Amino acid sequence: MALHKTAIAVPEALLADVDRAATARGESRSAYITRILAVAVRARRDAEITRKLDDLFGDVRTKRSQRREAAALDELGTDWTDERW
Repeated sequence: MALHKTAIAVPEALLADVDRAATARGESRSAYITRILAVAVRARRDAEITRKLDDLFGDVRTKRSQRREAAALDELGTDWTDERW
């Protein structure tokens, strides 16, 4: 993975907290900040996916359709007596 340097302005107290946290984890400041940024970006993406799923399944028509399909699958059932380990 290619790395790119960037300059940002960070309050001194926050940078001191970052350095303490990085040291406690045995990481460099750069590695710590990179990991935290990756977590933040992933959390934002995951939150957007969750929002879209909530919108989709919050729709009454979709919810009814899902319930009908789940009920139909339940009615079919599955015979687990022949399962082999």
